[in-house]
Amino acid sequence: MQTVMNQMRIFSNIALKCGPNHTFTHHFRRTLCSSQDTKQDMRDPLRDRSRVITPEQSIQYLKSTAFKETYAHHKVWQLFRRNFKGQYSPYKSRSTCIIDDYVYTSNPCPICRDQYLVLHYTNMDLLNHFINPHSGYVYENTILCLCAKQYEQLLVAITLAKDCGLLTFEHGGVGGDPGPVSARHRLFASVAESSANGQQWHRPAELIRNIGISAHIDSGKTTLTERVLYYCGRIQEMHEVKGKDQIGATMDSMELERQRGITIKSAATYVNWKGTAINIIDTPGHVDFTVEVERALRVLDGAVLVLCGVGGVQSQTMTVTRQMRRYDVPCIAFINKLDRMAANPYRVIDQLRHKLGFNAAFLNIPIGLESKHTGIVDLIHRKAVFFEGNNGEIVREGDVPEDMVSIMETKRQELVECLSNCDDILGEMFLDEKQPNNQQIMDAIRRSCIALKFIPVLTGSALKNKGVQHLLDAVISYLPNPSEVKNYSLVHEEEGSAPKRLLMNAERSDSNMFVGLAFKLEAGRFGQLTYMRVYQGLLRKGSYIYNSRTGKKVKVSRLVRMHSNQMEEIDEALAGDICALYGVDCASGDTFVTQRESNISMESIYIPEAVISMSMKTVSKDSMENFLKAITRFCKEDPTFRSHWDDESKETIVSGMGELHLEIYAQRMEREYNCPVILGKPKVAFRETIVRSCPFDYLHKKQSGGAGQYGCVQGVVEPLPPHQNTQNIFSDETSGPNIPKHFVPSIRKGFQQMCEKGPLSGHKLIGLKFRLRDGKHHCVDSNDMAFMLAAQGAMRQTYDMGKWQILEPIMNVEVSCPSEFQGELIGQVSRRSGVLLSTDESNNWFTINAEVPLNDMFGFAGELRSSTQGKGDYTMEYCRYSPTRPDVTQQLIEQYNQELETNRQMKKKNK
Repeated sequence: MQTVMNQMRIFSNIALKCGPNHTFTHHFRRTLCSSQDTKQDMRDPLRDRSRVITPEQSIQYLKSTAFKETYAHHKVWQLFRRNFKGQYSPYKSRSTCIIDDYVYTSNPCPICRDQYLVLHYTNMDLLNHFINPHSGYVYENTILCLCAKQYEQLLVAITLAKDCGLLTFEHGGVGGDPGPVSARHRLFASVAESSANGQQWHRPAELIRNIGISAHIDSGKTTLTERVLYYCGRIQEMHEVKGKDQIGATMDSMELERQRGITIKSAATYVNWKGTAINIIDTPGHVDFTVEVERALRVLDGAVLVLCGVGGVQSQTMTVTRQMRRYDVPCIAFINKLDRMAANPYRVIDQLRHKLGFNAAFLNIPIGLESKHTGIVDLIHRKAVFFEGNNGEIVREGDVPEDMVSIMETKRQELVECLSNCDDILGEMFLDEKQPNNQQIMDAIRRSCIALKFIPVLTGSALKNKGVQHLLDAVISYLPNPSEVKNYSLVHEEEGSAPKRLLMNAERSDSNMFVGLAFKLEAGRFGQLTYMRVYQGLLRKGSYIYNSRTGKKVKVSRLVRMHSNQMEEIDEALAGDICALYGVDCASGDTFVTQRESNISMESIYIPEAVISMSMKTVSKDSMENFLKAITRFCKEDPTFRSHWDDESKETIVSGMGELHLEIYAQRMEREYNCPVILGKPKVAFRETIVRSCPFDYLHKKQSGGAGQYGCVQGVVEPLPPHQNTQNIFSDETSGPNIPKHFVPSIRKGFQQMCEKGPLSGHKLIGLKFRLRDGKHHCVDSNDMAFMLAAQGAMRQTYDMGKWQILEPIMNVEVSCPSEFQGELIGQVSRRSGVLLSTDESNNWFTINAEVPLNDMFGFAGELRSSTQGKGDYTMEYCRYSPTRPDVTQQLIEQYNQELETNRQMKKKNK
């Protein structure tokens, strides 16, 4: 009992630390006053606020019957009852009976707070009962497992304080405050403080990072994210990606992701590392889901580019790099999987420099490779870092091994030289032959990284728990915070004029108008879940915002922040935050503001064109309603997944980025909507274009009594350059009164309608520029319909007079297999009309980069596996549109003419 009293004294001293007027102190006294059995005995000490509540008084109340009756309705006791029945505990652990028949078991649910009250415990035996067995820290909402009943009163008091929102226990992560006392000897208590106006205190922008983790497929992105969550205390246990333990990685919440071992949709989370809040988006690595990477990088301030230590720079790595450059996202590189056979980080950094053109240098180098990989060498501080413990949670620094001193100095000098080439301050020191100190090197890395002139490269192995903590330190030290990134919105002042760019103010307050971008949509349990990045101002729960595209007014009924598929309610979000809203009907890429008349919209998200189409139909007609719901939802969530009804074939045609893309959605329909579907033969998205310029002069004239129709258009249709051959441009070059300006939109509409079906094979027209130069009109008979039909007639005129050709999508294909199959692999690519771009052979593996028509790639996966004994794999991504071969062109024309003839015969029969 003496030990209990001593520890209760520590808890009571929290009130002293907080102050006599603090909310926590009042609640602690008010809680004890509520007991009817002890109110009379405790009246005097509680009335006198200058006195401190004694442990004896606390224990007397905790043992009273009023204690249980008062809090019987609380969620804490409901949780106890479930635990007592053995239905809630995630794993077996020791437990102690607390007040009659209630049981405490371990159930961590961590949360990040912003202000700490640090309690130093001298009784380490007591602290060992409170620390988490995996990382050594106490989690918020943890029902602690005590080995002795003598601590139960302290535990109950703390739990009640947490349940009322006054006290939360939280770890500081492995990177917690290093202080004079070891991290394992600290217990962090966070006190929710309020300001004078009742607003919650928020972190400054300097303590926030918004990053994405991107890479080629199977480079270890999700495994790396799992380790980040663990070391930051966000999760208690780590799980493998493919779910061998029937649980799976935290960020792969979909059952399909756990079965296939790939990331299908991006997932957001947030962690706390050394006092800095990090919002993380884990993105897919497969090219079929590249839109997830696209819209994630659009709203992020920095990125981590993960590379495989064996595969190095691969096809999707190049795609992700282009996306980062499109949105000017600074990044740091992490060479992963150095525990694998044939891992070579020095070859990977050479590929970064030569294939991607990066100015890159190591910040650390590995100590050993493959099975001998034991740690890393910090080049800046000249220290060896080892990651010990069952899960690498203990970071130990030591001397650099003697055999690595020479290479450490060489790589450190290489780092300084790379920085001198892009940083003026360090460049002057280098020319003056001055040696920069550690802080000057770190400052130069940060300046150069934010300016997109330098890529820091770190090494490690996420699966073997090596180097992840060092990567987190680099994220905080070198990637920008929201205030260091310039984000612009577009202000549309007058219709028809070019919009002006307006710099967003990253100040974290409500002094500026709220501006947010909805970058991702998802169907949740309570309706549509809209992910939003706040670029300016403050968004409060219960406030009203306006969709700048539609002008619709919506109410923010629920505001949350996401941890994979879990949500945490929040009251407000400031500039730089990533949050989610429920019940907001919008489209991906919509901008929301608080002032309807502002005419502000954020820069749009780039959406690639679909490259493959398939017919899709339900197995049973009874599931047609669910099929329509699924199609509507998926098309809204994913801009690259599209569907339309084909009147000729009487089928629903779905389009996407690849076979896997459409196959995944077919499986999701069966799992989520109980609607099994059948996918037809893949259809390539062929296109048609004009070869050379063709003039037109067409008069549409119709008289049938009364006002007729009259419209004449003159101009030329010409091809666009190759880099623009996926779009159509309408150019109004008229002058004078021959064609009134209010008829020009009708001419544009007629041109766009004719681009939906080409003259050769019925596919869409692309790469055209319709130049309207002159025309005629009639003061009575001219109208919108007349000029629209005139534009359509002009296009038909070019069908007859112009020279047209069919285009097909060309894919950039990367194929890898053991070197013994090199000849067979080259033969397979050549038979499919592929053009070899480059070959590479290293460590008994052979890699081919080639351009192959998509129409010739069907069935390649099965052929590759059978010819390489299942050892070969490949990836492909859209490259460009190119003219088809003559035999393919003739085949498509004949097929189209045959379909037209069949349709004519069917119409005659119906008549």
